Amino acid sequence: MARDRVQVIGRSSASPEAVWAVARDFCGHWHPGVATIRAERDARGSLVRAFTAHGEDTLYRERLTFLSDSDRSLAYTHLEGIAGIDRYDARFTVSPAKDGGSSIEWTADVEAPDAARAASVCLGTKPIFEAGIDALSKQAERQAETQVGAVFPSVEVEDLSFGEAPRLALTVTPRKQGPLCLFLHGIGGGRANWLPQLTAAGSIMSAAALDLRGYGDSTLGPDQSTVDDYCADILHVREALGADRLVLVGLSYGSWIATSFAMRHPDLLAGLVLSGGCTGMSEAGVEEREAFRVSRLVPIDAGQTPADFAPSVVKVLAGPNASDVTKAQLLQSMAAIPATTYRDALMCFTNPPERFDFSRLDMPVLMMTGEHDRLASPTEIRGVARRILDQAPMPDVRYETIMDAGHVCNVEQPEVYNRVLLEFLGKLPT
Repeated sequence: MARDRVQVIGRSSASPEAVWAVARDFCGHWHPGVATIRAERDARGSLVRAFTAHGEDTLYRERLTFLSDSDRSLAYTHLEGIAGIDRYDARFTVSPAKDGGSSIEWTADVEAPDAARAASVCLGTKPIFEAGIDALSKQAERQAETQVGAVFPSVEVEDLSFGEAPRLALTVTPRKQGPLCLFLHGIGGGRANWLPQLTAAGSIMSAAALDLRGYGDSTLGPDQSTVDDYCADILHVREALGADRLVLVGLSYGSWIATSFAMRHPDLLAGLVLSGGCTGMSEAGVEEREAFRVSRLVPIDAGQTPADFAPSVVKVLAGPNASDVTKAQLLQSMAAIPATTYRDALMCFTNPPERFDFSRLDMPVLMMTGEHDRLASPTEIRGVARRILDQAPMPDVRYETIMDAGHVCNVEQPEVYNRVLLEFLGKLPT
């Protein structure tokens, strides 16, 4: 097996935003070498472009594997059309140039049975990339913005009981055919934190926000909760609401639970949305987990309740420009948590049963985190997104930084969060 790489770096006087607005349209007809192009979706909803080149009859097909508006970057893999290769993975990135305008980098890594074929493909790819960068530079001024609009449905509250299992409280939207979008809150949250997202998602699919065990109107089980208990609760909700497949949307602790579910039931997920976290304590050492647990249980062991230390927690969760209304909402969520529930969640979170195997993620994944998130920084979550891109068997990954937001980014910037979420949900098969 031989490997080779082609790299082309170009310049544009247009702004990075203007260039990216053209380039992010994966199936756009902006490359001068393309004769015809159409968008397709594979069985998972991943975007595929099928195109022909001028003077050729060959049909080329490429699948989008990564997209980030925050980083102005996308990646794709070759599916069909180039003979004599084993793999062709490309990446396109737009960044600010030091002296103004944009720097555009386009690379491709090629694997072929022999070095001559790999070198030949790279040699033929280079002028294609050069022509594309030149065309982008010229078309960037025709930037157009797309907006996602929706008519939001009403919501209702349901309580679900399953024999000896805890009662689960949900806020749900009217039923639709297709997947159920289920929202999972963080350790300091509750289902009410998801109301703007719930109504938005409910405009295109069935949606529900769950109070985790012991939170809100849900009850704790008789024993210490485990991640398998949470996964069983999700299965119960799926059954009760008549959903074949799920889209799990998590925040922090909820993201860890959602990823844990994906490890166990990847076949049941149409999509996975992870906000403000993913791996949780699953990759922390014993000492780090113990220090995390002990530090957060000190006030509980001293007889305090979450309401007593909620103000100090909100200072960590909120971004520097969070409004008083946002801080009040976060304070209310934290203060409403019973001490027994808080202890139960911390014990579960700091006793992870596994290290995640991202090769099991065969569904589209969206990852978001706040610009000012102190608990799940953009650097950390962007790194996890890259790992999923590298390890997933058929990656379809999107990463976004939610600007001017802290840890609970969906609460601080609901309109931005909803726009990205609806784009993601809108591409999934129903």
